[in-house]
Amino acid sequence: MKAIILFGHGARDARWREPFDRLALLWKAQHPDTAVELAFLEMMEPTLEQAIASLGGAGATEIVVVPVFFGQGGHLRNDFPVLLESCQKQFPAISLSATPAVGEDLAVLQAIVDLSARALLP
Repeated sequence: MKAIILFGHGARDARWREPFDRLALLWKAQHPDTAVELAFLEMMEPTLEQAIASLGGAGATEIVVVPVFFGQGGHLRNDFPVLLESCQKQFPAISLSATPAVGEDLAVLQAIVDLSARALLP
């Protein structure tokens, strides 16, 4: 079974995660046959390890982690690969992979341009 983890930074303010919750709900509505979990690097739960354990417990054997970060900063270049490798060692029966940060995708950038253009309309 394949699954997705939408991985964000995390924040002290619980309201910060609201767009992530909406993103997960959109995923579930559009891809009901593929499990999705949220995970956060710090200050929020579930952690990446907890999300992998949850999906693994539900039968996932292949998980793709999608970093919902705008760019490839220090956390994604330095901390995330170490964390993903540690999780792979902890869950050897689950194949783990990751996409680039969502902000690196041209379609995401275009969506921001489109949103900005709509702000100029009367």
